[in-house]
Amino acid sequence: MTKQFLDLGGRVCLVTGAGQGIGRQVALHFAQSGAEAVVVNDFYSDRAESVAQEVREHGCGAYAIAADVTDRAAVQEMIATASKEVGSIGVLVNNAGNLGAEPEKVEMAPFWETSTETWDAYLAVNLYGVLNCTSAVIPEMIEQKSGRVITIVSDAGRVGEPGLEIYSAAKAGAAGFARAAAKSLGRHGVTVNNISIGTTRTPGVADVTENPERAKRMLSNYVIRRFGEPEDIAGMALFLASDAAEWITGQTYPVNGGYSFSI
Repeated sequence: MTKQFLDLGGRVCLVTGAGQGIGRQVALHFAQSGAEAVVVNDFYSDRAESVAQEVREHGCGAYAIAADVTDRAAVQEMIATASKEVGSIGVLVNNAGNLGAEPEKVEMAPFWETSTETWDAYLAVNLYGVLNCTSAVIPEMIEQKSGRVITIVSDAGRVGEPGLEIYSAAKAGAAGFARAAAKSLGRHGVTVNNISIGTTRTPGVADVTENPERAKRMLSNYVIRRFGEPEDIAGMALFLASDAAEWITGQTYPVNGGYSFSI
């Protein structure tokens, strides 16, 4: 019988920030591809439960849990609860990012004019959130001698973006952490990889993607003249979570419509 390499083989998957956008689509891709269950995390419980219900409609188990990924104690409690409810986490997707759960509270100005509180908002969700979630799932993955950790980073962290200096630094930090963690965890059967994305149609960037003039200016930088869709990112996440990527670790895959190239 031909092996289905993109089948998740009954793994339990946790996707952070999955109440909308990319995280939601990753959860749905996993639900349709052989996951035993998907743990849907979001800062807002109603959003998490809404996506969990969509997951169940695909015949996959689902567990919705609200937690702030920037709070290490809350993350540890989330992992312990989820493991008890649906089983040990076999795949972690660190998707929560951008400006966090309450972007309207973060000041927008040149970084040299912003407060350290604004810097902390970027660093907390995009870097510390990744550290918190990864550190919480690793002990069980090591015990199982198997696991996948996938972090959604950004081309801002690869090539830099004016006006997004702190965000760029946080995403670059998350990518660097993944490379180091990959070297530590490979001998335990745990792979750690990144997906570096370009502008993708999600509620968080609707002010850009739905504005014809701004969209036209931005798309001139993309070889493929369209913005990304959540499905584009979810496809790569499924690949990295599957057996097809069993011998891949420490890598950053750009899924960016040709905004930047990598060798």
